[in-house]
Amino acid sequence: MQYFAALKIGEKRVKAAREYLNKISNGQAMPALALRDNKSNVWEPVGEENLYSILNDAGGFVLTDVSGYMVVLCDKNGISKAIVRGLNTEHKDAIVKVLQSENISEYKGQVVLPV
Repeated sequence: MQYFAALKIGEKRVKAAREYLNKISNGQAMPALALRDNKSNVWEPVGEENLYSILNDAGGFVLTDVSGYMVVLCDKNGISKAIVRGLNTEHKDAIVKVLQSENISEYKGQVVLPV
């Protein structure tokens, strides 16, 4: 797939994931990655499916100037599409409860975050 075609599809998927996460996180979501990094010159958009993952400082992820938890919407390969960071336990749990009630599965693998 050509770079710009893949990017356009990926951006659309990131926008949808961010809008959804904004809806359940009081407008705190940020966009993440629109393209998969496949270590070649083949461009692929981030996947269409939404899974969630919970990250925190203790897991080795540095959340820069914000501590606490991060909720990530990602595809089946762990490529992040939208993130909310700096959440306390209660806010994180409330978001996870909504995700689970809407049958969004948890991603258990390594999550790829924007640098």
